[in-house]
Amino acid sequence: MSDDMLSQDEIDALLNGSGSDSKEGEAASREETEVKEYISSLEEDALGEIGNISFGSSATALSSLLNQKVEITTPSISTIKRSELGMEFPKPHVAINVNYTDGFSGENMLVIKNPDAAIIADLMLGGDGTTPDDDLNEIHLSAVQEAMNQMMGSAATSMSTVFNKKVDISPPAINVLNLEENKGTEQIPDDEQLIKVSFNLKVGTLIDSSIMQLLPVNFAKELVDELLNPPEEESLPQEEPVTEVKSQEAEEKQTTKNMKRNPTTQVEESRDPRLLGGAGGQHLNNSSVQTAQFSDFENIQLNNTEQRNLDMLMDIPLKVTVELGRTKRTIKEILELSSGSVVELDKLAGEPVDIHVNEKLMAKGEVVVIDENFGVRVTDILSPRDRLKKLK
Repeated sequence: MSDDMLSQDEIDALLNGSGSDSKEGEAASREETEVKEYISSLEEDALGEIGNISFGSSATALSSLLNQKVEITTPSISTIKRSELGMEFPKPHVAINVNYTDGFSGENMLVIKNPDAAIIADLMLGGDGTTPDDDLNEIHLSAVQEAMNQMMGSAATSMSTVFNKKVDISPPAINVLNLEENKGTEQIPDDEQLIKVSFNLKVGTLIDSSIMQLLPVNFAKELVDELLNPPEEESLPQEEPVTEVKSQEAEEKQTTKNMKRNPTTQVEESRDPRLLGGAGGQHLNNSSVQTAQFSDFENIQLNNTEQRNLDMLMDIPLKVTVELGRTKRTIKEILELSSGSVVELDKLAGEPVDIHVNEKLMAKGEVVVIDENFGVRVTDILSPRDRLKKLK
């Protein structure tokens, strides 16, 4: 065998390598062809842009929750059959279902790997994410559910801006997806053909993985169609002021002619206090005048919707301060203050102190001592009417 000839091993290596590249190329071409069967290139780009904008804001929300730098890369779009999900997710994953309740009507499912979900749960529960518990219990799943709720809520807000209408979602449902044991399959959308939107998720140095979003084809097309063909706003019919001006001019001319014919009668009628609106008006004696009715702030009843909206504000922290008294001093007197100086306040000993909430007077109380700590016993709370006056 001459030096120019290849050995059998080299020939086999070349043949195997070319075959592998050919198979990979055929798989990529087949996947691209399958995508084009359901959505066009323009629709694919539009769907990727929607995912890029919505999940870009989701990364910001997740970063605030986990106190870590979060990056979500530009998505890639592909299709997958419901029957092939077992090959796509051979190991257990965490699935989060989100339904759109306002603006759109559809559902989508987020799928993340179990180790990534464990790290997110550990960070949500106050850990550092380096030693997460791989066995996800109900507490861990609830923590991940809250994180996904914040993410998808932020995504819905971004979609509201993109589509110029209100977009709202239902609270997400979470479960462990184990297709080998046929667990969690009820959360998968019923459509056989699904659109898969894949993102690369990075959380600090803890997570460098992928997160996938599964959408029914019809819902994906609805999103794209709404973006590419936004509905036109209905224009209100314009009024025709010209006709009104002409009729007003005609009435003025007619009134002038009548006053020339009988000026005395016209003046007397216009001065008659019993008439409203001139000769053709109604008598004041026949009109009924009602006293204005105002709402009673003392007895405010909330319906269920208003109560739910109020419940959303219950976790907002407020600054509560107690004011013993006030006084006014000149700059000279302030500069003369030293340790042991006594500052006289404008309140007498034993007089109720003021309780302020966010610098607004809300109640009165008296100072007490509890276990070597000062406290305030509330003695009087301002009425809703008085509190409303204080807010103005």
